[in-house]
Amino acid sequence: MSREHDCADYLEQIVYFLDNELDTADCAAVRVHLDECGPCLEKYDLQRTVKTIVARSCSERAPDGLMDRVRVQIREVQIQITEQR
Repeated sequence: MSREHDCADYLEQIVYFLDNELDTADCAAVRVHLDECGPCLEKYDLQRTVKTIVARSCSERAPDGLMDRVRVQIREVQIQITEQR
């Protein structure tokens, strides 16, 4: 198996690794590979950073004014759909 193919297999597993969705043996294998492969470690770090930023962004609350405008637009669309029936 070529190194590129080997890396591709591990890069697919990184998402599951970050979400703690791998069994113990697979986690250990991914850790060993990341310890030995600088390019994969860089990609793992990037994925981890993106995941952290997205999680932080999703926990912030939208301003009340924005939420009110979105609710009004949703209600307007619901009314339009009801009228079309």
